[in-house]
Amino acid sequence: MVTLKHLSVKDNDEDSVPLLPEASSSESPTTQHHRAESREFFLSRRNNFILSIVLLLSCYSALLVPAYLPTPEPIWTNDSSAETLALQNQSAALLSQSCRSGWSVERVMTLPTPTGLLKIPVFLENGTQDWALPPPLGLQGSEEIVAQALKALPYTGVPTGPETCRRCVVVGSGGILRGKNLGPHIDQYNIIIRVNDAPVFGFERDAGSRTTIRLIYPEGAPSLLQEYENTEVVALVVFKSLDIAWLTSAVTKVPLSWWSKLWFWREVIDTIPLQPENVRILNPEIMYRTGQVLQTYAEKQRKMVPTLGITAVVLALQVCDEVSIAGFGYDLQHPGAMLHYYGSLRMDAMRAQVVHDVSAETILLRELVKAGAVQDLTGAL
Repeated sequence: MVTLKHLSVKDNDEDSVPLLPEASSSESPTTQHHRAESREFFLSRRNNFILSIVLLLSCYSALLVPAYLPTPEPIWTNDSSAETLALQNQSAALLSQSCRSGWSVERVMTLPTPTGLLKIPVFLENGTQDWALPPPLGLQGSEEIVAQALKALPYTGVPTGPETCRRCVVVGSGGILRGKNLGPHIDQYNIIIRVNDAPVFGFERDAGSRTTIRLIYPEGAPSLLQEYENTEVVALVVFKSLDIAWLTSAVTKVPLSWWSKLWFWREVIDTIPLQPENVRILNPEIMYRTGQVLQTYAEKQRKMVPTLGITAVVLALQVCDEVSIAGFGYDLQHPGAMLHYYGSLRMDAMRAQVVHDVSAETILLRELVKAGAVQDLTGAL
């Protein structure tokens, strides 16, 4: 130990003795290297954090920004102009002939299976029998609310038309309809049947401009007022009891509770811009018997819920002498083809749905077309 006037400093070879401040500059190169590495580590971690945030924001932008950009309208280029012209000539020739009374029903009677699709009351009336099945194939558990709805509907009959012979066309939503220029032909039919929110406004050239009967359910009802113009009847297809309550609300203008609205899978309109006399409820027996017939064409036996398209065809067989269809036929072999004549959905979207058996429906429609009971104006079947 060396003692200098009030200052004691131990020799450097003694343990656990702190160095004077001036001694910090005498750190070994190894210690300095470790300190530099430590600083680089923390700087690197900060840089990595910033880079991660930038990458995360970039991923969100790549996913979200395109959803807000305008989507180019797909162009239907499946048919040549020669094929389109041939379809127009075929349609014109059909309309130039005299209407054949009872023709479609007679042709259905020649087939063994589809005869179960005939002689079905079209719309519900007061006193309709109770069905042993729940909606959409029956009215089990909904009898009271159906009775209330029918009190708000003054008419339950079929729309007016020629009493001697009626020509009907069911306009499907298929992309095959786009570019066929069949709108003026469709408008010449006595009864024009459409489904859900398939638009007329802006698509008159291909789809026509008039609507006699539009089959809807709440989530599929058109939201644009223009789509109800030139419409004679809107008919509800009941998929659940709440659908009937919605119809009563839409007709009477008494709003549904917020709690009831929560049970729809998408937003629904509050009112139907038509008078009560222009509203009907489809008889669920049409859905039930259509499903029964479809069972014979299905690969797997299960409860069949028909699409509104095939339901509309069966409806037409009840009220029409001649039945034509346009915009039917799913081209599942070409997943990039347009699913609808409007919008941007592609055919592969049909593969994701599990509710309907479109393959069985296609077989049934082809059988009806082959028998001459139904005329296919767009040639996809």
